[in-house]
Amino acid sequence: MADLRVNFFGVPFKNPIVVSSIETSDSIDHITKAIDSGVGGVVIKTVTDKPKMSELTRHSKYVVLDDKGEIVKGKIPRFFVFYARSGYSVRPPEEWASIIRESKKYADAKNVRLIGSVGGSTLDKWVELAQMEEEAGACMLELNFGCPHPSQMDEEAAGMLLGQDPVAAAEITRTVVKAVKVPVVVKLTPQVTDVVPIVRVVKEAGASGVLLINRYTGFAVDIEEGKPYLDARAGVGGPWVRHLALRWVNAAYLETGIPIAGTNGIYDWREAVEFIMSGATIMEVGSVLMLKGYEHVKVIIEGLEKFMDRKGYGTVDSMIGIASRRSLTYEETYRLPAKKAVIDEERCKVCGQCVRSCFQDALAKGDDKIVTQSENCIGCELCYSVCPADAISFRTV
Repeated sequence: MADLRVNFFGVPFKNPIVVSSIETSDSIDHITKAIDSGVGGVVIKTVTDKPKMSELTRHSKYVVLDDKGEIVKGKIPRFFVFYARSGYSVRPPEEWASIIRESKKYADAKNVRLIGSVGGSTLDKWVELAQMEEEAGACMLELNFGCPHPSQMDEEAAGMLLGQDPVAAAEITRTVVKAVKVPVVVKLTPQVTDVVPIVRVVKEAGASGVLLINRYTGFAVDIEEGKPYLDARAGVGGPWVRHLALRWVNAAYLETGIPIAGTNGIYDWREAVEFIMSGATIMEVGSVLMLKGYEHVKVIIEGLEKFMDRKGYGTVDSMIGIASRRSLTYEETYRLPAKKAVIDEERCKVCGQCVRSCFQDALAKGDDKIVTQSENCIGCELCYSVCPADAISFRTV
């Protein structure tokens, strides 16, 4: 049986699946349900002293879209788009102090890590909120520099605006790290030219780890009504975006070595494995639980165990970063051995799909078979992807 235990910069987790800082952890009842789901950790919804970020949550709006950009009705597709507008917790900090204390007792009994999340208006407030959560029992803290909504609001910098400002990010991180004893994780936005320099900045400022990556600000259009869904721009995430999130996990893992929590795009165990193999130690899961319930955690964890048993991975640690360590630069890929397409005539249905997709003139449709012109083949492998009969392979030359 696979061992799902992980150690995230000194904090042990019974498994790498963590409930993220959204509606699924915004009350003691929700936190309790999250703990009971079997996760390794729960991040509370971001606590703030910023009235407008709380007001935003009071006016939350959500729409779930399919691959055609239409509202999902009923069964949730695997590649759903979660288009949402929500802010930080509406509960005041003093209420959260008692919630954390009470939840901590239950979390400890279930061997679940309770993680704080803060977003202050000033340096003093960042410190005040962080110390409150630490004193109440949070085993680590997240600094929310990733929320996608503040750029649409008339208020002082918060969320992704901080994640876009390396000076502010460093100052807040350094100040909070000095003020608390528990580890500090920084939640970053993807809406910068390059996330890695920001990762380096917060690492140098004392962050123990980073959470990559928060949602993008998007614009979803209802073409029948000729207006935007939810009447405005909103945060956009879901399984479709995971390859963009993984790009930053991959880069930060290879270029900084900082411990990474991955988020944005996990549907089930498959995406969890992708995040682990890209370099993440733990994964935060959110929108899919809002749509499929806390019981979906069991699907993720059991699927992860079965995959590891099937592939012979004894521990999660043995998978962390293995795909990233095998990734090459473009220049390195140019030096790989050349490959040429080979057609399995017994499997081939002569449908011509490979011919339509070959823009090197390496494939042609004959009277009763596909003809290869190897001298033109550059080994791009597009034909392999589109062949419905799995009749194409490649040989090294």
